Order: sequence, then C-alpha cells, then structure tokens
Amino acid sequence: MLYINSKENNTFKKIKKLKQKKYREQANLFLAEGIKFLDFDEVPKYILVDEDFDYKNIEEKIERFDCEKIILPSSLFSIISSQENSQGIILVYSYESKDIKNIDNNVIILDKVSDPGNLGTIIRTVDAAGFKDIILTKGSVDCYNEKTIRSTMGSIFNVNLYYVDDKALILFLKENGYRMISATLEKDSVLYNKMNIEKKNAIIFGNEGNGVSRNIIDASDEKVIIPIYGSAESLNVAMACGIILYKAKELMEEK
Repeated sequence: MLYINSKENNTFKKIKKLKQKKYREQANLFLAEGIKFLDFDEVPKYILVDEDFDYKNIEEKIERFDCEKIILPSSLFSIISSQENSQGIILVYSYESKDIKNIDNNVIILDKVSDPGNLGTIIRTVDAAGFKDIILTKGSVDCYNEKTIRSTMGSIFNVNLYYVDDKALILFLKENGYRMISATLEKDSVLYNKMNIEKKNAIIFGNEGNGVSRNIIDASDEKVIIPIYGSAESLNVAMACGIILYKAKELMEEK
C-alpha cells in the first residue's frame, strides 16, 4: 500500500476535491465510505484506509481489487471522511455520464428532488422494484453526493442516472411514446392503484416541498395520488415512490 502523510500530495489533493460537486463532475469520480462497499464487485480507482483502523480482518477484501490502495494518517483521513464515526475505509469510484437517447425501458423521473438522503433512498427503492433508468431534472441534488451514495446502500451501481432540463425531458418522453404518470395532489388525480399502465411508462415524482413542476404536470397523460387516511399533509417523496413503484410493477406484470 502507498502511504501518504502530506496534505500537499497531489493524489490527496485530487481526492479531497471530490467532496465538491464541480470537481466530481470534472473528474467523473465520487467517494463512497464504509466497509460495506468492499462487498460489491464494482472496482474502485482508489481505496483509502485510515492507518489507525485495524484492517487485517478485511485485508483479503481490500486486496481482491486491482486498484491503488492508500494509507492515510487519521488527521488526513478525517479531512476526506464525511462520517463522525468512520469505519476507516473510503473508496473512490469512476462513473460515466449517460445520454437519455439510450433509454428504451420504463423510466423513473425525479423532478428537482433536493434532499440527498431522499434521493439515495429512492435510488435503492427503484433498484429493489426492478427498474433501471432514473432521469433527474436540472435543479435536483447531485446523485454522487456522499450522503446520497451512503443511502443507496450499493444500488448506485445498479441503476442508470441522467440529468436533463424540463423541456428536453418532455420532448424526449413525447417523441419516444412514453405514458407520463405524475404523482401529484391535483383534484383530478386518480388513485395510484387505478393508474393506467402501458408498454412504456415514465413515472414522475416531484420536489419535497413543491411537488412536480407545473409544465411537467400539464404534459402528463395521467396524475395519480396516494390517499391520506390520517392527519398528515402528505407522504415523504421516497415513501410515495416505494408505494407507487411497487404497484406499477404489479400492474405491469399483470399485462
């Protein structure tokens, strides 16, 4: 393993910059913290280990990856870490920017979802429900945010993620024959378990506070709602996503 003990080391400086979105986008790299990531087959570019962490019992897991392994003193490791009680392992992964033109399946749309924890939970839910493609509109939180990555529990490796603006999104969906189904509290929304599923569907969820954007709602073929039986004003977007996607999957399999 390579030992780095200086803040001025170029590799350390490069990795430290990945805590900022603009540098993640420039380098097409992101950080993932925790021993759990050693269980996935995705090969990282770097594995960082806190020198105070006793990694002997997982050394075999670390060594199975053909990548650069770096030991950092705790003073430097803590600069990269985003966790209060770190497990002493950080992995750096590369990713590719994807083009929506390659999508030809059912797709999940996230319209300006802003909370990284919500986004991570949604990615995990989308993966669990058997969907692959997620389009996020411009203004959504960065899917490679460290909190988002942690919340996906590894599902970040199992889905395709795309960012587009509203206008390009609507044009793409209409030109490619998608049925647009928006989860929204409109008066003419139908119950989610009555939604009309077709061959190609785009199921749309909106911002935590403002919901789906008006231009997307107006372009939608159908609006669906989850009934509230108690006194809550609404459901968390990640919870709503789970309920609707599992029902959509059930309806798709019935066709």
